[in-house]
Amino acid sequence: MANNLSGNLVIFQSGGPTAVINSSLVGVIEEAHRHSEIQEIYGAINGILGILNRRIVDLKREDPGVIAGLRKTPAAGLGSCRYKLRESDVEEVCAVLQDYGIRYLLVNGGNDSMDTANKILSFAEEIGYELRVIGIPKTIDNDLPFTDHCPGYGSIGRWLAIATMDAGRDTEAIHTTDRIKIIETMGRNSGWVAATTAMAKVTEMDAPHLIYFPEILLSIDKLLSDVENVCSRLGYAVIVVGEGLCGEDAKLLVESKRTIDTDGFGHRQPGGVGHYLAQIISDNLDLKSRSDKPGTIQRASILLSSPTDVEEAYRVGQMAVRYAVSGKSGCMVTLERSDSPSYEVEFGLVELGKVANQVRCLPAEFINESKNFVSGKFVDYFRPLLGGPLPRYERLRKYFVVRP
Repeated sequence: MANNLSGNLVIFQSGGPTAVINSSLVGVIEEAHRHSEIQEIYGAINGILGILNRRIVDLKREDPGVIAGLRKTPAAGLGSCRYKLRESDVEEVCAVLQDYGIRYLLVNGGNDSMDTANKILSFAEEIGYELRVIGIPKTIDNDLPFTDHCPGYGSIGRWLAIATMDAGRDTEAIHTTDRIKIIETMGRNSGWVAATTAMAKVTEMDAPHLIYFPEILLSIDKLLSDVENVCSRLGYAVIVVGEGLCGEDAKLLVESKRTIDTDGFGHRQPGGVGHYLAQIISDNLDLKSRSDKPGTIQRASILLSSPTDVEEAYRVGQMAVRYAVSGKSGCMVTLERSDSPSYEVEFGLVELGKVANQVRCLPAEFINESKNFVSGKFVDYFRPLLGGPLPRYERLRKYFVVRP
C-alpha cells in the first residue's frame, strides 16, 4: 500500500458520548490540516447514519476557535448513534465514500464501532477501492481489549469518585434516618466503572464501603451479611453496584423488557438494580435504604473531566491521522503504559478484527478476596488516570462536652 495516498478524510463519532470524545475529534481535525495528502476534512452527522444518509459536513469551513473550544465541550460535536450496520448497508456506505472521494475513514467508538469499521474495510478491499480505516477507541466502559485503557474512562472515574465522596458525607451526616445508600453506576458487562469509586475512600469511614461487580455473581445472603458488618461498625453504609450486576443464576438482576429499550446490537438497557437492592436491604435488615442512579450525566460531564483523559483523547485522534497517512489501515489505536517509574503512555495499533465485539472484563487481580471491593492493584492502575488529586474533605473531631 502506497504511503502517498491522496484523498479526503471523514470521521464519525459513535455510541454513548464521553466527556472527552470531542478532544479526539479536535485531534483529528488539527492533525489532518498538517498533511497535504488529506485534501478535504469531513464529518458524518450522527455516526454511520451520516454516511448512509449523505449528511456530511465540511470541517475545514468551521472557525478554528470553535474547533479548539470543542475540547471543553461535552457530548459528541458531530452527533452519534447506535446503529448496527446491515449487510445491505455496506455497499451503500462504500458507494458514498467513493462519491465524496474519501480515502481516509476514522471511526471513533467502542466494541461495536470497531466491528462497523472492519466490515466497511473488508468490502472496500473486495471491490478494489483503496481505503484506509483507523479506529479511535472511545468507551467509558474501558472494556476494549489490547489497550491499557480507553479515552473516556478516566473522566467518568473522576466524576464518580467525587460523586461518591459527596454521597458518602451526606449519608454519614443523615445516617440517623437514612442508613444505607446505594449508588448505581454504568457498566453493562464489566465492573471497570464501578471500581473507580474506590478512589473516593481514604479512611474506613469514607465511602464507598462495598462495591459489587458484574464479573462476580451476587449472593443476596452475602450482600446482607456484608451490609450488616459495615453497619455494625459505622452505623451506615454506602454501596456501589454496576448496572449489569447478575444474580447467582448468572442473569441480570434487573433489565428492561421493553422493545424500545433494546438497541440495534441487541443490548437490553440495564438499570434499576440499585433501587431493587435497596428494597431487599430494607425488607430484610429493617434499615432505611435509598439509591442514586446518576445515569448518562456521569459519562458526559465535562466539568469534572480528567485532564489526563482530555489530553490522551486528543493525542489518540492525532495518532489516528498519522497512522493512516503513513499507510496503516484496518487497525485501532491503542494506549500502552510504559515501564517508566512515572506514568507515561505510548501509542500502538491492534487489528480491528481482534477488537470488534470483544469485551475485556475487570481482571480478578483487581478485585479483593471478599469480592466486595477493589484490590490495591486496581488503585495503582487507576490513580494516574484521575488526572490529579481529588478534593480534600475535612471531618470534625467532635469533642463532646462533659458536664460534672
